[in-house]
Amino acid sequence: MPDTAPQDQDDATPRTSRIQQRNRARILEAALDVFARHGYRGATLDQIAAQAGLSKPNILYYFDGKEAIHVSLLNHLMDTWLAPMREIDPAGDPLDEILRYVHRKLEMSREFPRESRLFANEILQGAPRMRPHLETGLKPLVDRTAAMIEGWMAAGLLARTDPRHLIFSIWATTQHYADFEAQVSVLMDGEDGFEGAARYLDRLYRRMLMP
Repeated sequence: MPDTAPQDQDDATPRTSRIQQRNRARILEAALDVFARHGYRGATLDQIAAQAGLSKPNILYYFDGKEAIHVSLLNHLMDTWLAPMREIDPAGDPLDEILRYVHRKLEMSREFPRESRLFANEILQGAPRMRPHLETGLKPLVDRTAAMIEGWMAAGLLARTDPRHLIFSIWATTQHYADFEAQVSVLMDGEDGFEGAARYLDRLYRRMLMP
């Protein structure tokens, strides 16, 4: 049976709140695994419940349905995913700042492969649940970052290229290692490809952007 709502007793509310927080986190963790493996369309509440070790009514006590869980994950993901771009320092050395961003994005692919696949699956479906974030969160941030990079290039601090395509290229070359993890593992004979990728991408972008 689903958890009951908190009682009116003073000592019941904190305990119930902790239980609710723990169960919500448990559901979201299970859902992240299910969505990353099966995509939104292939995932079911039954799969999420089984992964979480909870009943389906328990899941529906905390969330209205599969879409509500998915949206909650995406909302949290966007904050995490955009943080490295927000951290690019306009006052820093341009090449160092871009390379730091490249390395951080690669680290995130290593640390958060499920989150990367969750994001990729949503975009491949046309971003039906994420489009507001793309329009109001991602686009203004990319616009500001592209303008900053353009300013560095105009000042001769970076080699001239298209700032937006540079950003797209960084996303593609770093997130590939998460989104295509199974393929990378086979082609690398099971070896960890991230250390080699870090060296390769550093050299690639350093040579391309060196003024």
